[in-house]
This record gives sequence, structure tokens and C-alpha cells, in this order.
Amino acid sequence: MNIKNAMITPTSLMTIDDLAAYLKVTRRTIYEWLKSGKIPALKLVGQWRFKKDKIDAWLEGQAQHH
Repeated sequence: MNIKNAMITPTSLMTIDDLAAYLKVTRRTIYEWLKSGKIPALKLVGQWRFKKDKIDAWLEGQAQHH
């Protein structure tokens, strides 16, 4: 992992690989969540991107539902 990837700021955009590492899940899990509309995401030029602050808010919401 390079330094650029290690410093994810709240407003930075993460790739699927970044998000999988951040959440400690597989890429397949991320794709399943995308397919079912479970996770907040942006599609830019045909590639999925994720805002860290939106993911953190989504995680908080998930924690409150369980």
C-alpha cells in the first residue's frame, strides 16, 4: 500500500479495492451491496467510487439497525 492510499480523508473518493480494505470485506461483497443498492456509491466514467464520509454514515446507520 502506498502512502496516498493510506491517507483517506473524509471527502476523498475510494475505489472498490480501497473500500474492501477499509471495511475488511471482499470485492465480491462490495459488488453484491452495489447490485442490491445497499451501499452509497457514485459511478464516475463507468467506475464505482465511494465517499468516506458517506460510507461512515452508512455504517452508523447499519449499527443502529442491529
